[in-house]
Amino acid sequence: MSGGKRVEKDHYLFREGDPPDAMYVIKSGKFAVCKTKNNSEIVLAEMGPGAMVGEMAFFDNKPRSASVKAIKEGDVIMLPYKALHAQFANMPEWAKAIMRTVNDHLRNANRRIKELERATTDDEELFPPHTITKLVSILNLVGERYGTSSPEGLSIPGGTLRNYTIQIFQEPTHKMQKLMSSLAEQGLMKIEELGEGRQKIIVNQPEVLFGFVEWYNEWLFKKEADRILVKEEELRVYRGALHFAKKKLADEKGYVRVNLTELQNDSMRELGYLLKVEELQLLVAAKIMTEQMMETKGIYANVLIAELEKIVPYWTIVYTLRKIRK
Repeated sequence: MSGGKRVEKDHYLFREGDPPDAMYVIKSGKFAVCKTKNNSEIVLAEMGPGAMVGEMAFFDNKPRSASVKAIKEGDVIMLPYKALHAQFANMPEWAKAIMRTVNDHLRNANRRIKELERATTDDEELFPPHTITKLVSILNLVGERYGTSSPEGLSIPGGTLRNYTIQIFQEPTHKMQKLMSSLAEQGLMKIEELGEGRQKIIVNQPEVLFGFVEWYNEWLFKKEADRILVKEEELRVYRGALHFAKKKLADEKGYVRVNLTELQNDSMRELGYLLKVEELQLLVAAKIMTEQMMETKGIYANVLIAELEKIVPYWTIVYTLRKIRK
């Protein structure tokens, strides 16, 4: 009834769309379940010894819904459908019904995955607010549970991240990939392509991403009247204030005393744009800076540097991701 088969690394056990003839039990090695999207393959899951693949077509004889490729040389046990059908015919009807129902559920789940992977209109946001918090939370969860610390930062296993993204949280892997690419451009993480669909993923500043999820989730669920909204065009003011505040030590209350006159005079040289004293009233309205005080050497104010250190990177993440379209 059964027979053995060896599959070399990077060779396919079967491909998406192939006519089915058997199911397989993995005896050794490592295999990837893949689906084709455009000209690339998306890895849905990685399977090892003891796992079964190719079982979905046993009942409906439909073409293979995904490809299975060896990512590490391995052996499988082949179970031909013809022999299995002969045994299945002798099973009780209630057992047959249960197995058919499970198979239907798997087919429906697979169809859902395909829908998730399909892009929609070009003018639709790829990252609406709650999608941002969800995807960054997945990244944080996998990093906290399975990540390893290194001098570079927090190393995240790519295969585990893919499985959590698409199988557990039912989010498309291309969204996670675009989100990580954006975070990498912002200097928050590094992504290195290792070939064969593998990646080295390092989060440089995991504390920023953990803090971001808590802050943004809390902000989204606040009453609109209680939200402090920082507009994208205002970020230059907050970024400039943070730049100069970092030059001073904070007092026991977390305030940094800043000479705003010097800030304005030095802004073009150090920031590349002119930041006027009157523009900094934004920080007073946001309760991040005290009222300005005129003194002998210029205009001074006290700034809550810890709040600036949240606002600048957090709102930068939000606005950068919100610009990405499908």
